[in-house]
Amino acid sequence: MKKSYSNLLEAINDLKKDGYTEDFNLRSNCIDCRNGEFEIFHDEFEIDNYYRFDDEDSSAENSSILYTVTSEKYQLKGILINSFSIYSNSLTDQMLKKLKFIK
Repeated sequence: MKKSYSNLLEAINDLKKDGYTEDFNLRSNCIDCRNGEFEIFHDEFEIDNYYRFDDEDSSAENSSILYTVTSEKYQLKGILINSFSIYSNSLTDQMLKKLKFIK
């Protein structure tokens, strides 16, 4: 069952307790962590879940998505945080498809 969080910080702290300890960064064709030590391409990770956080006092541009990510290949689990505007960035088609996990 998917957990519910009232804010981003609460989610991050709880997910770290569940083993999502890496801090992933979005690149145009991959995600990376540990200052680029690992570059993980679309077919090397899975999005386990996502959590959406909306700032009620401002526009959608201040909203964010927290993805929980697992890479079996590299034995890594972590989080990727991004704003809803990521879809306007220059991402490859494979990365866009992967991140549009939200249904």
